[in-house]
Amino acid sequence: MDSISPRYAEALRRRETMNLSEGGDTDAYRLVDGLGDALPGIELETFGDAWLVSTRDAFVPRDMAAWLQASGRPIYHKRLDQHQKESPVHLAGAQVNAPFLIKENGLAYEISFQAGYSQGIFLDQRCNRLALRQRLGRGKSLLNTFAYTGAFSVAAASVGAVTTTLDLSQPYLDWAKRNLEHNGLDPASHHFCKGDTFHWLARFAKQGRQFDAIVLDPPTFSRDKDGKVFRVERDYGRLASLAAQCLSPHGVLLASTNCRQLTDATFLRTLREAIPRGRHFSSVPMPPDFTGEAYLKSVWVEM
Repeated sequence: MDSISPRYAEALRRRETMNLSEGGDTDAYRLVDGLGDALPGIELETFGDAWLVSTRDAFVPRDMAAWLQASGRPIYHKRLDQHQKESPVHLAGAQVNAPFLIKENGLAYEISFQAGYSQGIFLDQRCNRLALRQRLGRGKSLLNTFAYTGAFSVAAASVGAVTTTLDLSQPYLDWAKRNLEHNGLDPASHHFCKGDTFHWLARFAKQGRQFDAIVLDPPTFSRDKDGKVFRVERDYGRLASLAAQCLSPHGVLLASTNCRQLTDATFLRTLREAIPRGRHFSSVPMPPDFTGEAYLKSVWVEM
């Protein structure tokens, strides 16, 4: 540690002073967050014993690479490139060639460095997952749209809620089922829907099916099987309006987006216009370990 750059040391010291485990044991969070830690273009995250360094450039800075190698940990590197979204590559330490588990507020989630650009969980939603656990309980229901590997579903199921996990990808739905099993939760007690969120929301609304909570965190840009394009800036209001039709009278909607082109004020205005029956709209900050750009916008809408 004596040879570590002062900037890296300061970033790690800052994390030691943060309460990153409000709901229990947590071993996955961000250690370095670019400009927020005076290290532009560099992100470092810990996933259990393994570290993932992400850079805008193709290579890790020499001093950081030396420090990472000296840590003795498994180190993987990912380039932050919107055009070439590849899996991380092994940089130093032991190789991690199989999925493994991390802990977030006492819950286990499966991580893989071989699964592509994303490793199985979005760490910037940690506080929202904890908040969902605090808002739900036994007998309540959750609809988790654009669910990816079902982390919000696990959070809700852990407190006794019945979850419906919705995603276009069957491999991600299967991953979500494994995440439930990793926490001693039976996937057979929950529901899984494969397909387009707009389609399923319209179907649920027509059936009169309602949920106590809905998570709405779509990709910034996507294209469905018919080639129809979804853009957050243009289409989020329509999506939120449809989701609100599926909320119980006193339900809650978590509306979230990482679209950098959308300001906080515009996003909040979009939600207010789309959900006129919403009683309370509360914007919440990102987790404290994300010290750089506040790109993630999260609003809890209470009916």
